[in-house]
Amino acid sequence: MPKKTFYNLNEEKKKILIEAAKQEFSRVSLYEASIANILKKAEIPRGSFYQYFEDKEDAFFYLLNEHAKERHANFLANLEKYKGDLFAAVKEIYQEVFEYSLDNGKINFIRNVLLNMNYKIEHTFTKYLSEKEKDERTQNIYDLVNTDALNVVDEKEFYHVMQVVIAVTFHNLVHCVSNDFSKEEALKKYEKEINLVRTGLCE
Repeated sequence: MPKKTFYNLNEEKKKILIEAAKQEFSRVSLYEASIANILKKAEIPRGSFYQYFEDKEDAFFYLLNEHAKERHANFLANLEKYKGDLFAAVKEIYQEVFEYSLDNGKINFIRNVLLNMNYKIEHTFTKYLSEKEKDERTQNIYDLVNTDALNVVDEKEFYHVMQVVIAVTFHNLVHCVSNDFSKEEALKKYEKEINLVRTGLCE
């Protein structure tokens, strides 16, 4: 994670640095990204970058972690909006992320993340929805979900359900973005699969 000096930056300088990093990580994958390009765009010397981040991975995962926190906040808001309906809440998150990732010719960090997936990136992208530890984040989800509508007997089983829901959601995001699905195609495919999870596979 970023060093203390990064958090001590004034908001304008922080915004410039974040935008420069986001542009570079939107252009190419993490492993092809160039710190030199970030420095040039942010107009800072190389030494300054290393005062803020350990390396380019540190900067990349900071951006991804911030996105994940935002999605988590939206997910909690959706659970309240849909009165604890897990599937309605996660469907809206899926649609939100997919729409955000559409190729519209603009800087698109999340699209590039989804197109260059590996386990570490996936874990960071989904961790705010999938951590097994009973911490504040996961407890907030459990408290908001209407578990009476789910076939679960306890909190432990609920988190296994969450693992399945997240896996289906994330697989669909990666598949539909990678194959340039339209919004309508992506939503139709996702609804079909998530509804199978909702209703069950056996009578």
